[in-house]
Amino acid sequence: MPEGLPFHLKDYIELVDMTGRIIREGKRGFISAKAPPILSRLNIEPENWIYLAKHFESKFKGLVGSVLSLKAACKKLGYKRNNFLKNCEHFFT
Repeated sequence: MPEGLPFHLKDYIELVDMTGRIIREGKRGFISAKAPPILSRLNIEPENWIYLAKHFESKFKGLVGSVLSLKAACKKLGYKRNNFLKNCEHFFT
């Protein structure tokens, strides 16, 4: 058995998305057939997703997310700055 998943990450994400669309409405994990693909819903470019899947820990050491949510979290937590805001701007826009 190879280390990790025996298929590409993109295929796995699509499998999770399709599974959620098959689950009956009202059940936990249900995704509406009208919902756009998962990466579109997360507003992440596929190329950025693949890069992050391979290099996440080297790019982020603290909070991660959209710039708006990152700024709100920093304010709530009383943080003066986030060293990885530029990476969040690049990967989550």
